[in-house]
Amino acid sequence: MSERVESRPLMRGAATLAGVADILKMNAAPAVFPSLAQLPRLLAAAPHRLLFFAGASSVMVSMTWWTSVLLSSRMGLEFPAAPVPAGWAHAVLTQYGMLSMFIFGFLLTVFPRWLNQPALTRRHYVPVFAGVFGGYLLAHAGLLDMKPLLLVGLASMLCGWLVGLITLGRVLLRSRSRDRFAWSCYAAVSIGACGLAAFVAFALGAPWWMAVVAIKLGTFGLLVPIYVTVCLRMIPFFSANVVGHGYRKFQPAWTLPLMWFLLVAHCAAELAHRFAGLWLLDVPLAILFATLWWGWQPWKCLKPGLLAALYLAFAWLPVAFTLFAAQSLILAISGQFVLGRAPVHALTIGFFGSMLVAMVTRVTMGHSGRPLQMGAIAWLTFGALQLAAVARIAAELSPDAGAWLIAAAFGWLLAFAPWIARTLWIYFTPRVDGHPG
Repeated sequence: MSERVESRPLMRGAATLAGVADILKMNAAPAVFPSLAQLPRLLAAAPHRLLFFAGASSVMVSMTWWTSVLLSSRMGLEFPAAPVPAGWAHAVLTQYGMLSMFIFGFLLTVFPRWLNQPALTRRHYVPVFAGVFGGYLLAHAGLLDMKPLLLVGLASMLCGWLVGLITLGRVLLRSRSRDRFAWSCYAAVSIGACGLAAFVAFALGAPWWMAVVAIKLGTFGLLVPIYVTVCLRMIPFFSANVVGHGYRKFQPAWTLPLMWFLLVAHCAAELAHRFAGLWLLDVPLAILFATLWWGWQPWKCLKPGLLAALYLAFAWLPVAFTLFAAQSLILAISGQFVLGRAPVHALTIGFFGSMLVAMVTRVTMGHSGRPLQMGAIAWLTFGALQLAAVARIAAELSPDAGAWLIAAAFGWLLAFAPWIARTLWIYFTPRVDGHPG
């Protein structure tokens, strides 16, 4: 009896030393870059790895093209004209291409986990990657005054999107689950398919308002609902894991129905050009999102930095809808549209961009076997992105808006470049802990 009791501390000590040795080995082991023959299989080892790679690559493609458009216009330089209005193409390919590849990478990874279903295999998610990313690249080539390539690219994106929608739908139906987070995400992806189809129709010759429908559905029917749904599920979960005892999860059941009602009404009002009355919807939306942020108890979640970044990013959402509400009220009172697209870019650069860096960094670090740390590179990108968002908002209030637009576009490129380089390196190398995925 005494021998067994005395052996327990020794066993625990040996286990602890072994654990420390494993951690040191994991952190010290250099990442082995695979051969070109091994790279496709490595990238396709998990849906998030493949589609986050596509999304990270697309960030630079989208913003390099858009910066070139802005700079050539400003400097009077020759640049191939897009077959469709460049601003609309920028909005659509950013929403349905660049950001949506991150969304599909996340959902194709977590849907089976949320719904207690088997993990998806390559045959499920590689076609989504091929269709959406391949089409996205073709569409961007088509923006260089090659409309047939643009049409083929948009059609390919829509086909890849539908494959993803069907794949997620099968997981959802097979589970017979009423998981409100899964259903909310699936509704948003379904609306996204309609929005992308609307822009394809416009590119084929349908009326101009189809492009506007696509842009509005992308913002208020696809991106805001998915971002908020994922945050509502994941931020309290991450916070509870870190804070532990004393943390109260705040995930009220009424949040998603109320959000959907207000966002659908906002989108409908914008499409009907009822801008002066939008404050009636945007004030409640700003209050709703501020209530969520406060209910998650950010004062308890200032460490580690990876958790704090999620809260800092989410804070842009109530700010954006406060700007939407102010825009609408000023319009109703004075008849002037003084803030221009400042509210939209507080939402897209501030919230979408910042949350993208925070959430993707967490997923990337965790699913590559690395410590859950923000790191200097991610913080550099996150901080620079805040400056880019402020610059883009300032562009609407400046007499020289063009200069601020270019500054914001360059700021985006400079902000993301080091983070993307680091992220792509992680996707190009095996997990440091030796696990699959």
